[in-house]
Amino acid sequence: MPSKDVDLFSRLYAGALDLKNRVVMAPMTRGRAADDGTPTELMAEYYAQRASAGLIITEGVYPCDMGKGYLRTPGICTDEQVDAWRQITDAVHAAGGVIVMQLMHAGRISDPSFLPGGATPVSASAVPARGESLTDAGPKPFVTPRAMTIDEIEEVIEDYRTATATALFAGFDGVELHAASGYLPEQFLCSRSNLRDDEYGGSLENRARFILELADAMASVRSGDYIGIKLAPEMVFNDIADDTPQDTYSYLVEQLNDYRLAYLHVAQFEASTDYHELLRPLFRGDAYLAGGNLTQASAEEMVRSGRADAAVFGNAFISNPDLPERFRHNAPLTEPDRDTFYTPGPKGYTDYPPMS
Repeated sequence: MPSKDVDLFSRLYAGALDLKNRVVMAPMTRGRAADDGTPTELMAEYYAQRASAGLIITEGVYPCDMGKGYLRTPGICTDEQVDAWRQITDAVHAAGGVIVMQLMHAGRISDPSFLPGGATPVSASAVPARGESLTDAGPKPFVTPRAMTIDEIEEVIEDYRTATATALFAGFDGVELHAASGYLPEQFLCSRSNLRDDEYGGSLENRARFILELADAMASVRSGDYIGIKLAPEMVFNDIADDTPQDTYSYLVEQLNDYRLAYLHVAQFEASTDYHELLRPLFRGDAYLAGGNLTQASAEEMVRSGRADAAVFGNAFISNPDLPERFRHNAPLTEPDRDTFYTPGPKGYTDYPPMS
């Protein structure tokens, strides 16, 4: 419901999450983990710098070794990784922040060089994505993935359950299921990457089954109050496409209501329809988070009008670690250096100063 008393700086309760404002930091791959997927002290500094956000959503974290898709991305599969994440959550909490871990299995958007024993990436079907993977040896075309067996699907669902429990043990306030950007969950959901003829393919109900079983497994750890999900309908990143996206995502959101999730995070860029207008009324969880090229003005309008409960910002948080305070004081924003988005080290990562 629209309210003149609600703005970007109003408190928001989203399931078990108590957000001091409605300015959310988007999940963004930054490539600063160690080669073995262990988070670094630099990452703890980076996230703590941005603790003024109402909510921080981490970069995508692979829940199992077969889920890794990029150079220097973090996992949550080893004791060393868990211990390092605990240092990050401690740093964010000490700075007054709230942080959730985004779980991301890349599926076919990977390369054998990232996977155990040089394994072939897996997906819903043996359908390769157009594009390239950036590896240590340079760009390589995506390989044709191997279609997962039913046993492998069940194993991955358990991997997500375990990773959710481990993330909460490591001090995270919640966990987000990344079901967008052409990664494994969306590879099952979308008709052009899922050509299966079993219970995980064919009909819309079958193609949505994998995501719904992931949500069920994650919510079973503590409750749906600790779980969010990210969707990005018609986002063509990583060569993902569906023939009937409005029907597909409407059905999925309606089914997700069974798990009483803390929030639904929808990123919209160029699309054939306004998915915020379509999906917001269908979601019965606590909070609807809207993202995708927002400005302070457009975010404020969405929150005040009730079209969203919170606004998600990506690049602006990279170069403005104190983004909510800049919004509060109508201060100018620093532009990010795109050349350092994924490069190792502090440059373009932890060296953006707060406003003076």
